[in-house]
Amino acid sequence: MKRFWRSLKAIFRKYPRLAWGSVLALLLAYAFCLPRPLFDEPTSMVLEDAEGNLLGARIAADGQWRFPSPDSLPERFVQALLEFEDRRFYRHPGVDPRGLGRALIQNVRNGSVVSGGSTLTMQLMRMAGGNRSRNLWHKLVEMIQATRLEITYSKDEILQLYAAHAPFGGNVVGLEAASWRYFAKRPQLLSWAEAATLAVLPNSPGLIHPGRNRRALLAKRDRLLDRLQQSGVLDALTCELAKEEDLPTAPVPLPRLAPHLLNRADAEYVQPEKIKKSRVRTTLDRGLQQQLIAITNRYQERLRANGVHNLAAFIVEVESGAVRAYVGNILGAGEDHGEQVDIITAPRSTGSILKPLLFASMLEEGTIFSESRIPDVPTLLAGYRPENFYESYDGLVTARQALVRSLNVPFVHMLQSYGLEKFHYQLRKFGFSHINYPPDHYGLPLILGGAEASLWDITSAYTSMARILNHTYHQSGEYRVSDFRKAHYLADVSFSNDRDEALLKAPPYLGSGAIWLTFEAMQALERPNQEGVWERFRSSKRVAWKTGTSFGFRDAWAVGVTPTYAIGVWAGNADGEGRPGLVGVKAAAPVLFEILNALPAASGARQWFDQPFDDLQRMPICADSGYRPLEGCPRDTVWATRNSTNVPACPYHEIIHLDQSRQWRVNTSCEPPDRIVHLPWLVLPPLEAHYYRSKHPDYAPLPPYRPDCNAPDQDAVMQLIYPKHPTRIFVPVDLNGEYSRTVFAIAHRNPSKTIHWHIDQQYMGSTETFHSMEFHPPPGPHVLTLVDEDGNRLVQNFEIVQ
Repeated sequence: MKRFWRSLKAIFRKYPRLAWGSVLALLLAYAFCLPRPLFDEPTSMVLEDAEGNLLGARIAADGQWRFPSPDSLPERFVQALLEFEDRRFYRHPGVDPRGLGRALIQNVRNGSVVSGGSTLTMQLMRMAGGNRSRNLWHKLVEMIQATRLEITYSKDEILQLYAAHAPFGGNVVGLEAASWRYFAKRPQLLSWAEAATLAVLPNSPGLIHPGRNRRALLAKRDRLLDRLQQSGVLDALTCELAKEEDLPTAPVPLPRLAPHLLNRADAEYVQPEKIKKSRVRTTLDRGLQQQLIAITNRYQERLRANGVHNLAAFIVEVESGAVRAYVGNILGAGEDHGEQVDIITAPRSTGSILKPLLFASMLEEGTIFSESRIPDVPTLLAGYRPENFYESYDGLVTARQALVRSLNVPFVHMLQSYGLEKFHYQLRKFGFSHINYPPDHYGLPLILGGAEASLWDITSAYTSMARILNHTYHQSGEYRVSDFRKAHYLADVSFSNDRDEALLKAPPYLGSGAIWLTFEAMQALERPNQEGVWERFRSSKRVAWKTGTSFGFRDAWAVGVTPTYAIGVWAGNADGEGRPGLVGVKAAAPVLFEILNALPAASGARQWFDQPFDDLQRMPICADSGYRPLEGCPRDTVWATRNSTNVPACPYHEIIHLDQSRQWRVNTSCEPPDRIVHLPWLVLPPLEAHYYRSKHPDYAPLPPYRPDCNAPDQDAVMQLIYPKHPTRIFVPVDLNGEYSRTVFAIAHRNPSKTIHWHIDQQYMGSTETFHSMEFHPPPGPHVLTLVDEDGNRLVQNFEIVQ
């Protein structure tokens, strides 16, 4: 040894540059001897709930189940692993001289290699090197790299790397994947027997093969359990009970609790590398997710009988906007029926689901009161002819009832009154990302399903409305811009109230008063079905809810909101196939209410929204029309927004002048002024009056003028019901090959009057009370002339096209 040191000194004296250069080179080689990166293997995409429970995973690109490195390891596995592989792990620098000496003695005694003496750190370096062949040179390299690794990483980090990359049989790599594949549980929930089984597998991963090597694996596990007892980790009873546990028989499938959200997270965050790892912690609640799956599966069995194969639903927490459960589609429908499509994000025709947003926008602007009456008659607006779902009309109906009953015609009138461009702009502000064409592209059908939106955007909008209502009550009627936002599903996204965010006096979207009035209207539990029969839904909770049905029975919607949760439901076929009876109130609403009743009651949660008095006021209205009252209007009061002073005055009440019998209208040309009786009278246009009278038998038509009076020119007393504003009437051929007859219907302010019908100056007949007639005019232009017994005339040009 002395000679060696003398020779070394001589070299340094004789060749100092070469010697010190060699030393520097060795130090640099040692410093950079670790692979960079240590592991460059693809990992599985892993989706977890808010508590770290596995919701689903996708196999890695190389066909291995390899989960990303965990943040911590279960203590049972660590103790079992160290007892089996490396007892002195925390006391050696990466290489254990004792272990190497012991291995050398064992190998000499047995005449073959029975022990390598490798520490866990050395084994980790062998894995990082691609499991190189075992020889002395590779052993030396692993020893050098192991000591270098111990300088860079802590002992706990080395254990985590080992647990993440150790082989556990077949295509299972890493403790977490093995725990789920063999025992269907998180590593933290492993029993002592399960932890011991997994601790011995990396040493002999082939032992896990189902049907083979069972005895060898069992013996190895039990020996480890005995050693744990001998070292004082286990007591005798725990050890014996652990030995009684069975080995896993075969790998089990991983959970598939949110496959569509897994795909979505991968596309939105993992592939674009918006997050640095492929382990995605979501806001979902695993228990609630399983409940939602059970509910949707149960209802899907009923829907499938009608040829409806797809169903989607999700639950959002109002306060945070966090998604608590997410079923993007029903599994089991098959690829032919689009089970792989995430319906929650797919654009679909909205049906009537946007009506509450228009209702709230008009209340906010002060265009209407909730009790304002809207025309509900056969209508042709800008070339568009809307129809109510039940093909009946009320003449006039309150905006609130139009919302509850989801009447189409009144809402088209409301949209025309509010402004198509203005509502289109509102929807864009509300976050409807699929409404991306100019307003004229949609026209008035925008409110009835003429646009597409996703269940995600729709439910997010209603969630934001609920959040605004919750917050402004406690913010003295002031608003935060951040309260209106999309739902989110990533656990590390937080929208807690920012105390530094400026509070606004004016609402940036909708005021709390308009939202509260809208939700009050939406909470009626009775809704008409497709036959017009009212159904009552059962709910132990108050909820504001709305359904929607797209044209052609392709989409059935339901959305519900409470102060705590918002729920969105869609039913239909992913390929757009319509089915008879596929309507929101039948297909989606029952699912909504079952989900609602299954939701846990949050501690201290309110049952309903507090009334935002700061943004509401009592306003007088005309009891008959629901607008601002004029002199003589019967009065009532309603809650209204602060902007409701903009609501127009009553358009239907007039002061009329009657004789003493109150049966005839008169004027000073036939009656002395002191004998004229002045009364307020509800005067509706003929068409509105015709339908209004059928639902309100007490409606009194405007009395006629007494024959001896000089009656002034009057507004029209007759109005066409069908055809409405005809120019060209297309006459179809019936089953017998003959052209059908054309039905004309007329509304008269006083139905008891006789009306005489003429076509092209030819008398066709007369009608009383029920004013409709059938004709079969030849093709070409014609003139319809109607004359009542008082001489009032209505002339309409039309053309018959066969």
